[in-house]
Amino acid sequence: TLTFHQPEIAIVSNVTGQMVSGDEICTPEYWVRHVREAVRFVDGMRTLQDQGVSVFLELGPDGVLSAMGQDCVEDSVFAPALRKDRDEPKTLVTALAELYVRGSVVDWAAYFAGTGARRVDLPTYAFQHERYWPSAPLVQVGGSGGARSAIDAEFWDVVARGDVDTLARTLDVGETGAPSLASMLPALSQWHRNRSESLAVGSWRYRVSWTPVDDTPEPALTGVWVLAVPPGDTDQPLVEDCARSLRDHGATVVLLPVDGGPDDVTTIGDRLRETVDEHGSLSGVLSLLSFDERPHPVHSVLPSGSFAVLALLRAMTRLELESPLWCATRTAVSVRRSDVLARPVQAQTWGLGRVASLEHPKVWGGLVDLPGEVDARALKRLVAALAGTDGEDQLAVRGTGVFVRRVLPATPDGSAPARSWKPSGTALITGGTGALGGHVARWLAADGAEHVVLTSRRGDEASGVTELVAELEKLGSRVTVAACDVTDRTAVAGLLERLSAAGDTVRTVVHAAGVGRLAPLTVTDDDTFADIAVAKVAGARYLDELIDHDDLDAVIYFSSVSAVWGVGDHGAYAAANAYADALAEQRRAEGVPALSVAWGPWAGGGMVSEDAKILLDRQGVRLIQPASGIAALRQALEHDDTTVVIADVDWERFAPIFTMARARPLIADIPQVAAAIGDTAAEPAGGTDAAPALRAELMVMSEADRAQLLLDLVRGHAATVLGHASPKSVEAGRAFRELGFDSLTAVELRNRLNAATGLRLPATCVFDHPTPTALAGHLQAEVLQDAEGELPAGEELDRLEQVLAVRAHDDLGRMRVVMRLESLLSKLNEANGTTDRDSGAERYESATNEELFDLIDNDLGIS
Repeated sequence: TLTFHQPEIAIVSNVTGQMVSGDEICTPEYWVRHVREAVRFVDGMRTLQDQGVSVFLELGPDGVLSAMGQDCVEDSVFAPALRKDRDEPKTLVTALAELYVRGSVVDWAAYFAGTGARRVDLPTYAFQHERYWPSAPLVQVGGSGGARSAIDAEFWDVVARGDVDTLARTLDVGETGAPSLASMLPALSQWHRNRSESLAVGSWRYRVSWTPVDDTPEPALTGVWVLAVPPGDTDQPLVEDCARSLRDHGATVVLLPVDGGPDDVTTIGDRLRETVDEHGSLSGVLSLLSFDERPHPVHSVLPSGSFAVLALLRAMTRLELESPLWCATRTAVSVRRSDVLARPVQAQTWGLGRVASLEHPKVWGGLVDLPGEVDARALKRLVAALAGTDGEDQLAVRGTGVFVRRVLPATPDGSAPARSWKPSGTALITGGTGALGGHVARWLAADGAEHVVLTSRRGDEASGVTELVAELEKLGSRVTVAACDVTDRTAVAGLLERLSAAGDTVRTVVHAAGVGRLAPLTVTDDDTFADIAVAKVAGARYLDELIDHDDLDAVIYFSSVSAVWGVGDHGAYAAANAYADALAEQRRAEGVPALSVAWGPWAGGGMVSEDAKILLDRQGVRLIQPASGIAALRQALEHDDTTVVIADVDWERFAPIFTMARARPLIADIPQVAAAIGDTAAEPAGGTDAAPALRAELMVMSEADRAQLLLDLVRGHAATVLGHASPKSVEAGRAFRELGFDSLTAVELRNRLNAATGLRLPATCVFDHPTPTALAGHLQAEVLQDAEGELPAGEELDRLEQVLAVRAHDDLGRMRVVMRLESLLSKLNEANGTTDRDSGAERYESATNEELFDLIDNDLGIS
């Protein structure tokens, strides 16, 4: 006979606060008392403490009891297994790790079963003797348990390797199963690769969304506002209505006609300078220049309005004006399906403006899109945007209200694709002989495109085209290489006519042509702007005009993230790609199968230089490998997207840098961004209690002690940011750049110093004051500004008293402060004619540490 002993778990009752038996709590009477009587949580916690319990694991949906428990008992560890709004596997593993390092037994072998994990020795640096813990991704143990996941992992590992024999043994089918397995294994392996890649690239997907915000009841403007308008439109009804609305809400309006000519930057600058001289300053500038869609007289494929906006911006930056520039467009965006995007040409201003907000954050105000019918209510909402919208700088005014632009994750989350897309017939690729075009061509050929047409300016003279053609033909496609400049409408029309005459109907268009030239907006003249923008804009427009939409299976525009959230030096490129995005939206609303993909940077021969790759990686932007990019493109087609952003971004690194100069509400609703910049958003502004307290402490110190305290503060926080064990690792006179600081760590140090001092330091303070000593000097000036010549207020003395109480253990520091106070008191007495106090206290300011310790010993009666 076998006897099994069920282990018992001790129970503490919330009714009595004492230990109870299982039989006792299994009665109706007990639970009646449980409902009616007080909860004795504190008594229960103390009972557990008396029993020697010092580690508590909370099993529940949040950490409420853990928070309460810390107020009930001391010297105990509380680890909640789950936390509200936090990743569940990560929270659970964190709790296990917390218990483990506190001495609890955790069966890590069971946790890591089937993952291939093994014990390794931690690396130790040979000279500094510091341990550096490598960071590794969290091992997810999900579903119905670790064992099940391990079995699945083992099976799919065999499939992914294509190991027929091992799979046959695993499935116990013996040798007779090998032939059938050999025939199906490639398909299984390919499915596994596609599925894994699809899950990976799914996390790179983002979409643009529009969120309604409340109307401002009575917006008000002040000062002088310049209203920039196209020449000859000053008496147009919409211009007059805008000017009247600005005046009605308190602004003085000055009209500024801008034609966007090559010499207009100087002319605009002169007019703005005259306005400033006459009125003293400008409250803001509102541009209606984007309304001018007339072809530019030289670069006719682009609108005059884009050049005028660029000229206005350049003139304002040349004058170093910090008045906000707001640019209005009209039906250039769509906030929902029923909202018609009618003017994609004006969307170029949106791409240009997003880059301007990065390059010139002090000049840039924002973007406002007006509806087709601009009535008094719409104009009032426009004024409200100009008056201030809590940092919102991308808005759309509609009859139903005001909407703000957001970028949100668009992960498929396991949803089934809307369709299975395959190419057929003829596929035309602009920029087809380039790196990106080549990757797309290989994919189309491998997926069944019968005929692939590769166009570029050089055609078959392009580098590597012979090898690419051979590769495509080997994949089963017929290939045509055509020298065709997509900026030449006649050339595009001729190519399409030749294809049609040969019976080749274009079913798929991929517009990947683009110019990889970059330039900051301040040096982007008209010719530079056109050189960069024309290829993308003209190609999209001419193909759209000349190809029969009814024959198309897909028209795909290769756009850029620069058009979605902006990238420095990409002003003209962003403007062109914003047009492609808008054109795709407009055509999709008309039933054309259009897709525009705003890509992050590609590896494998894209437009990214080696130096740019290093910089992007430091900023948290990873390059998209070609195979992954093609998988993401396939996913976008199968999910029937119209516009989608595909970028591999580490938001924890990218967001603090991206929001360094100003708030970016555009990305604020991405969960990883909210977590990354949450500390920055909550940091104390100037004027909080920290600054006066520090000021009070500094004012009673000698100059040398002030400098040393602040230097220690800077070095301490710098060491923490860099991961050093001691502030001694941060040399006081060495440049922050040489110490290893970059943009991200500079922001982190700035945030820490803001919290410690109560100041509002700029994100560039680490580079403006390049050494710890220099930065400490700047902190002293900022903290003590306006304090010279004033006696400390009573509140500052109260804070000083609190500081001294906290530092009571610091005998040396306390003695210095005491002597300093005695010196100050002596001076005050002398000023009042009182000399009975010991005026010799000043001599202690220069005492050595040994002398001070002797004084402390004497003061305490030790010697």
